[in-house]
Amino acid sequence: GWEDIEDFGETHLDFLKQYGDFENGIPVHDTIARVVSCISPAKFHECFINWMRDCHSSDDKDVIAIDGKTLRHSYDKSRRRGAIHVISAFSTMHSLVLGQIKTDEKSNEITAIPELLNMMDIKGKIITTDAMGCQKDIAEKIQKQGGNYLFAVKGNQGRLNKAFEEKFPLKELNNPEHDSYAISEKSHGREEIRLHIVCDVPDELIDFTFEWKGLKKLCVAVSFRLIIAEQKKEPEMTVRYYISSADLTAEKFATAIRNHWHVENKLHWRLDVVMNEDDCKIRRG
Repeated sequence: GWEDIEDFGETHLDFLKQYGDFENGIPVHDTIARVVSCISPAKFHECFINWMRDCHSSDDKDVIAIDGKTLRHSYDKSRRRGAIHVISAFSTMHSLVLGQIKTDEKSNEITAIPELLNMMDIKGKIITTDAMGCQKDIAEKIQKQGGNYLFAVKGNQGRLNKAFEEKFPLKELNNPEHDSYAISEKSHGREEIRLHIVCDVPDELIDFTFEWKGLKKLCVAVSFRLIIAEQKKEPEMTVRYYISSADLTAEKFATAIRNHWHVENKLHWRLDVVMNEDDCKIRRG
């Protein structure tokens, strides 16, 4: 809240004096709130986006993760308004938020993502989304702007999801015939093996390349997770499907989807745990 901003200013006053004399010290939180309320959210957002463009070099093969987050305490019962949902575009290479769009519902992500793409120069970059962002119109827009996509595929794209299940039966996952890359990790009492498989679109599925602009690769991520203290139990197996217009190897695919989770670990987690964003009830902006 505003009190926290005042506290930050008091704590970092010596640093802030590099940018102003602060002859009368840090303004009280009521003054900070009053001044901020006079700023146009749209203009502030425009300035922020332009600043991020200057900070973000073009054509650097960055992975830009697009993901949404609900601000849990931003609902307004008196006005019958649900919690705000914010969709962010996060540069995983530079740990920068490149743009944000506010919506009133998670279901509006599909219409918000194209607006978010309009704010950015995505030439030469890979755009990653969860299954909700896996839409033909979004794929086409990314291609038109000179970028590539890597979309998670689930039941919302039923025919595509079924094609994956038929193309990659359990036998293929256990002994992959296509380009594959495996990683093994041990942490927090768990051992996890992640297998990544990538192949060109086969002839029998060539019709999907007409539906999905620029589609080049079918990608599968398989994880086997075992709790070390429970070695007698069978490892838990999870299979996830992806489509991509980028010419990915299995190793590059593994890196890209791993980087996508930076939006959770480096952005959403910090907003929740460090800045207590979920407890904030401010709706304006």
